[in-house]
Amino acid sequence: MGFEKGDAKKGANLFKTRCAQCHTLKEGEGNKIGPELHGLFGRKSGHVAGFSYTDANKQKGVTWEEGTLFDYLENPKKFIPGTKMAFGGLKKPKDRNDLITFLQEETK
Repeated sequence: MGFEKGDAKKGANLFKTRCAQCHTLKEGEGNKIGPELHGLFGRKSGHVAGFSYTDANKQKGVTWEEGTLFDYLENPKKFIPGTKMAFGGLKKPKDRNDLITFLQEETK
């Protein structure tokens, strides 16, 4: 199973409760504990200016798109061993689909 279009409203709530404490969405909002997510789709892992990434993130070399995010968000530490992202992941595929659908709109 891979990414399928989800419910952006449910994704917005997931972002608010699980992601917003560490990440911003809009251009110019900048980095927090985690890198800003503006321009996320099509960006390579470990490449936001001004954010201090682990070598693991810099060297992973993935391009963030629906499929890679779907896999990453299930278990970030398994997808990128050595990442400093302190997030256990979203185990339910539906939650990941909803969040990614929301991010597609909100990070442009």
